Amino acid sequence: MKKSLFFLLILSSCIQPRKEVPTPAQLLASGTWIDLTYAFSDSTLYWPNNKIGFHLDTLFNGTTPGGFHYSSFQFCAPEHGGTHLDAPVHFAEGRWTCDRIPLERLQGEAVVIDVSEKALKDRDYLVNREDFENWEAKHGKISDSVIVLLRTGYGQFYPDRLKYFGTDQKGEQAVAELHFPGLDPDAAAWLVQNRKIKAIGLDTPSIDYGQSKDFKSHRILLGENIPVFENVANADRLPATGCYVLALPMKIEGGSGGPLRIVGWLGK
Repeated sequence: MKKSLFFLLILSSCIQPRKEVPTPAQLLASGTWIDLTYAFSDSTLYWPNNKIGFHLDTLFNGTTPGGFHYSSFQFCAPEHGGTHLDAPVHFAEGRWTCDRIPLERLQGEAVVIDVSEKALKDRDYLVNREDFENWEAKHGKISDSVIVLLRTGYGQFYPDRLKYFGTDQKGEQAVAELHFPGLDPDAAAWLVQNRKIKAIGLDTPSIDYGQSKDFKSHRILLGENIPVFENVANADRLPATGCYVLALPMKIEGGSGGPLRIVGWLGK
């Protein structure tokens, strides 16, 4: 009798209706998508010493001899400018080029470290280890395999060159006049040594602050094959946690970076 009851319980558990798990399509259809990308145009900001910016030329735009509309354009732009990716090879020999970055490293859960209150008071602010520790004290330890986004508040100034870069000058001499926040190299080293993040991005022109001469944060992060997203838009629309990010760069073979289409998804 006991054996019969035991098997009846097993059978009953097997035939219980299982709760349906939503498919990725069903899940993503129920939330809100946030565009984290600036459009590429004549107003796109590039490093002051770039000889060219974004150029869009018209090949054809109008009515064809057949009587239907047709438009086609060609563009030219540096790899690094506007919302873009820094591939690890940008500052680390032998590391991933743009086309070699695994897709798994370009998508996932994101956390937003908001330092805007301090950074807006200091154009040369360095996001430091204490900022990460303060965030973790409130939200918990930064888990493995997340994308970290730094919000400095400077996204509100894009594409005003003077307010965003700290100078409206162009040319090699203008590089010394750059003033905008970035990531402290000590904090970059702390991240790679103590946390296993997929990628990192921020709402300024560079992961190293404007006055950097050695680009050490670039070298530390990219040396560990951690991709960097720069000039991220709309960081102020993202919560500290609970966001899913998808960041797909132009797949330039052998490239050190490229234009990036990055979006964030917020569930209901």
